[in-house]
Amino acid sequence: MSTSAQGRQRVQYVRASDGTRLAWADSGAGPPVVKAANWLTHLEYEWESPVWKHWIQFFSQHWRFIRFDERGCGMSEWRSGGLTIERWAADLETILEAARPSEPVTLLGISQGAATCIAYATAHPERVARMILYGGYARGKFLQGKPGVEREYRAVIEVARIGWGSDNPAFRQLFTSRFIPEGTHEQIQWFNELCRKTAPAHIAAELMESRAVIDVTHLLGSVVTPTLVLHARNDKAIPFDEGRILAAGIPHAEFVELDSRNHILLEHEPAWARFQEAVLNFMGAGDRGASDSVFASLSTRERQVLALMSEGLANTDIAERLSISEKTVRNHTSNIFDKLGVWSRAQAIVFARDHGFSAQIR
Repeated sequence: MSTSAQGRQRVQYVRASDGTRLAWADSGAGPPVVKAANWLTHLEYEWESPVWKHWIQFFSQHWRFIRFDERGCGMSEWRSGGLTIERWAADLETILEAARPSEPVTLLGISQGAATCIAYATAHPERVARMILYGGYARGKFLQGKPGVEREYRAVIEVARIGWGSDNPAFRQLFTSRFIPEGTHEQIQWFNELCRKTAPAHIAAELMESRAVIDVTHLLGSVVTPTLVLHARNDKAIPFDEGRILAAGIPHAEFVELDSRNHILLEHEPAWARFQEAVLNFMGAGDRGASDSVFASLSTRERQVLALMSEGLANTDIAERLSISEKTVRNHTSNIFDKLGVWSRAQAIVFARDHGFSAQIR
């Protein structure tokens, strides 16, 4: 289990159908949101990341957030071969079986994760309540009919083969600059290091090649799941037009254009606030009705403590009101934080308000 100022995550392992060991984690509480694997991830390293932490915080604050490192990457087994859309969809199913959500899930597909979500949702529509696709595409760079794009991407793959594991970050900087061109020095350094930590050179190159031949265009019209598509207008990694192709091909999909050059939205840019707003609006109708399940893990006493906390009472006041010790209040508060996946009183109060919490104080 990883702990930090933002809460806790539980990292576990499961075997895929071919025996490959996959690492997955969950954090937060409530209706399940499952993020398909995308390049690049490392469950432990990204937990305190200046690039990914705000993503994890946002989704964990509102829902049970389930993520995993794909095969060959991060904390999952560094095994090459079998990198196909069919295998990625099967791995997603393996994670869902391990996580055992009690209701249909919302799938989050970022970058190539969008294609995995589409493949899974069309095969198992009864298991998917919604899809959120950000910065995604239905066809890889070798299938876009753009010779210049293909040549450039092949060059990037060769750079990865030659210098991915080098002490000189210049090789990895080529990749980083496509993902977060407006990143700070700290964010760029962190992403460069992520590249080095998450996969060896030969697997990194194989993963990139596998992305280039993705094709789920034939599945778009078969999607019956409510879908939100978001894409940065000036995305340097995945062209904006690819997002529009997704939205146009998926029946009744909602499309949101974001004003950014970054493929991974950074915390302090306006596009990130717009992303959160769009996701909350898209998810809101279903989550209000599920508010009881969000708080089902709380004991009666914990619900009472949360209710008084939401009224603005301090620990001493709560102890007096409930005729218990202040130490006991602190213990209940810690349990509440763990179960709701929050990291402060303020976050607990906001979480309770946003999810329609109420409790009878006796």
